[in-house]
Amino acid sequence: MSTPAQTRERAAPAADSCAERVAAIVRPDVHALSPYRVADARGMIKLDAMESPYDLPAPARARMVAAIASAAVNRYPDGNPDVLKRVIARAFGVPAEAQMLLGNGSDELIQMLCLALARPNAVVLAPEPTFVMYRMHALFAHMRYVGVPLGEGFALAREPMLDAIARESPALVFLSYPNNPTGNLFDEAVVREIVERAPGLVVIDEAYSAFASRSMLASACAFPNMIVLRTVSKLGMAGLRLGYAVGSREWISSIDKVRQPYNVNVLTQAAACALLEDPSWIDAQSARVLHERTRLERELAAIAGCRVFQTETNFVLVRVADAARTFAHLENRGVLVKLLDGWHPMLTNMLRITVGAPSENDCLIEALREAALA
Repeated sequence: MSTPAQTRERAAPAADSCAERVAAIVRPDVHALSPYRVADARGMIKLDAMESPYDLPAPARARMVAAIASAAVNRYPDGNPDVLKRVIARAFGVPAEAQMLLGNGSDELIQMLCLALARPNAVVLAPEPTFVMYRMHALFAHMRYVGVPLGEGFALAREPMLDAIARESPALVFLSYPNNPTGNLFDEAVVREIVERAPGLVVIDEAYSAFASRSMLASACAFPNMIVLRTVSKLGMAGLRLGYAVGSREWISSIDKVRQPYNVNVLTQAAACALLEDPSWIDAQSARVLHERTRLERELAAIAGCRVFQTETNFVLVRVADAARTFAHLENRGVLVKLLDGWHPMLTNMLRITVGAPSENDCLIEALREAALA
């Protein structure tokens, strides 16, 4: 009979061999990455992921429960859910002439866009700092990513962007509108000029449209090279993982060719149809978020050493004297926010704070005041 030590000795070469094989076979650029980690928020006030802090209202929840109860989970979901597309179009005012593509969150749609346009040496271009998944999906698709620094006040840098477009001839340009993580809404005239000058596809990512003063959705088919991307994740339905792309028939049908079959599951389809049957609750909750956002901006700006940046989203970008120390203090107080320090030079000592419910924001404000005095 083998001793435990002998067993370990025999297992070690196999483990080494496995690690060596992984290193030899997995793409080097993928092997060098760290997995995307989601913070453990159990028992915490969760203000790190731009979710809605509010539960579903009782009538909407009742509709959803009834719809899910009758869902045929023994069958594959509708592979081309036209009913859900019509519900989304009616709820959010999608132009009648536009076509729609659904995804498992807008993240999957970003992946589809990169896959569909990933010719050899193709370039993905975006201003920076911006949503990190643009860069990641470009890497996954073997596309070259080019980032163009934002200008003063996180404005879209017109000349550098146009110069980069002329130099790189990008197949794909991503514009987060409003921008994550800076929170601001880019100048519409500059956005339109970028669309007109870009030789490839320009994606206007409107994940935070419910909280912004402007939208490009009505113009989704006005340009031959533009698509508008949206999600329901910020509207109280993050758990459904549902995004949608809006654009011309030609673009949508081409991108649809790289979509996985049955990519939107049957429970998501049933729940979304029920919840969006009467979408008035979304506007009501968004109004509550905007009201709290105004209060949060005012209270945070009054804290010594705390600089608050203008936002048109459901989060607030804040610069403090020592973001790592402040983050640790908040975490110790049971408040979880997003530490951005180290992501990009423009985000030095930055925290991104989701607008929570009033009681959650009160806890955050108190903890930040304590951190400022520590």
